[in-house]
Amino acid sequence: MDPINNNSEFRTQPPVQVVTKTRVWPIILAALLAAIATFTGCFFVFFAERMNAPKTQKPSEEAEGTSAWEHKLSQIQELVDTYFIGELDEEKLADAAAAGMIEGLDDEWSYYISAADYASYQETVTNSYVGIGVTITAENVKKGLRIIDVTPDSPAYAAGLEIGDLILAVEGTPVLDGSEGALDLAETKDRVRGKEGTSVTLTISHEETTRDVIITRARIKTVNVSWEMLDGKLALIRIRNFEQDAATDAISAIEAAKAQGAVGLIFDVRYNPGGYKHELVKLLDYLLPKGPLFRSVDYNGKENVDYSDASFLDMPMVVLCNYESYSAAEFFPAALQEYHAATIIGEQTYGKGRFQTSMKLDDGSAINISIGQYTTPNGVSLVGKGITPDIIVELSDEQKKELYYNLLDKADDAQLQKAIEVLTNP
Repeated sequence: MDPINNNSEFRTQPPVQVVTKTRVWPIILAALLAAIATFTGCFFVFFAERMNAPKTQKPSEEAEGTSAWEHKLSQIQELVDTYFIGELDEEKLADAAAAGMIEGLDDEWSYYISAADYASYQETVTNSYVGIGVTITAENVKKGLRIIDVTPDSPAYAAGLEIGDLILAVEGTPVLDGSEGALDLAETKDRVRGKEGTSVTLTISHEETTRDVIITRARIKTVNVSWEMLDGKLALIRIRNFEQDAATDAISAIEAAKAQGAVGLIFDVRYNPGGYKHELVKLLDYLLPKGPLFRSVDYNGKENVDYSDASFLDMPMVVLCNYESYSAAEFFPAALQEYHAATIIGEQTYGKGRFQTSMKLDDGSAINISIGQYTTPNGVSLVGKGITPDIIVELSDEQKKELYYNLLDKADDAQLQKAIEVLTNP
C-alpha cells in the first residue's frame, strides 16, 4: 500500500558513494548507550553498592588518539562483558547503536535505516513497490480500513476495488474490529504486501455488501503526479513528491493539459515531503527562463549552482503549499516566486534547509545524513522559516485532515478556490 506520509528528504548524490566499514565493537557498545537510557539509574546504583566494583579508566588515561565516545564505550563494554548475565543479540544491538548514534547528531533530517527496512526505503524513493495498489486509512471508520485511493491499472483496480470500500479482513484475519488478534494498520500493510506474483484474499465491504476478493500482487508504480482539467480550462496538477520520475511525469501532465487547451496551471504541492534535487531542477528548468534555479553548499564548503536554459513556459501559474510542504516542495514555489512566474497561495511552509544522502553500510543497512545546505535562486535560506505565500489562506484542522486523506471536496477547499479566482480574474 502506498505510504500516506513518508517524510522523504531533499536528496542529492555525493561525489563518491562512500561505503563505511562496520566496526563491530564500537557499534555494539554504542547500542548499549541507546539501550541503557531506560535503566541507567538502577544499573549504576547496583554497581556503586558493590564493594568490588571495578575501577574504570579516567579520561586522562585515555589511549592517545582515542575519542571521548570510544573511551566511554570501552568502559561500558568492560562492565557488560564482566557483569551482564543475559544473552546479547549482536544484530539488534548494532541496529540500536547505529540508530542512537545518528540520533545523537541532533539533526532531525538524519536517520538510520536497518538492513531489514532498506528494501522498503528503496521502494519509497523509486516510487514503486510490490502490492495491490491501494492507499488506506483508519480515520473515520468504526472497523476495518477505508480505501482512499486506488492506483490506475493496478491489481486492486482490476479487481474492482473502489475509493470508499472497507477492508474488513486479510486472509480471514479481521482488521481493526476490536477483537483479539485483529490486525492494525501496519500489520494489514505487511499482510497485503508480499512477493510479486503471489495472491492475497481480502474481505471487502462495498455499499453494505461483503465479498472476498483474491488479488495477485504485482509491482506498482506509485502515482506521484496526477492532473485534471477544471472549469475554465484550468489544469490542476498534484505533485505528491519529487522522487524518481516526478519531473518527467509533471512535464507530461503539463503537455497533456496544454494539448487539451489549458490556459492556466495550478500546482498542488501540499503534503509533498520532497525528494531528489535533480527532479526539482529538471521541472524548474522546463518552467523558468535562463538563470539560477538552485544553490547548494556541500560538506567541503563547495558551492554549486544549477541553471536554467532560455526556454520556458509562458502560462499563468499558481502553486498551492502548506506547512507540510518540505524541502523540494518549498524550493519549487520559492523559485517560481522569485522569478515572478507564479502566485503562491496557502500557508507558510516548514523551512527545511539541508540536503541529505544515503550511504549504505556493508551489512546492508544505511545511514541518511545531512551533507550540505541549500538556498533559493537568489541565495535566500529557508531554514526555520520556509516561504511566505503571496496570498495566505488557512484551512480548518478538519479540512486539513480531509485534504490529507483526499476527502476534501473541491468546493470546500478555500486554497484551491482562491487559486481558481486568481487565474480566472488576473
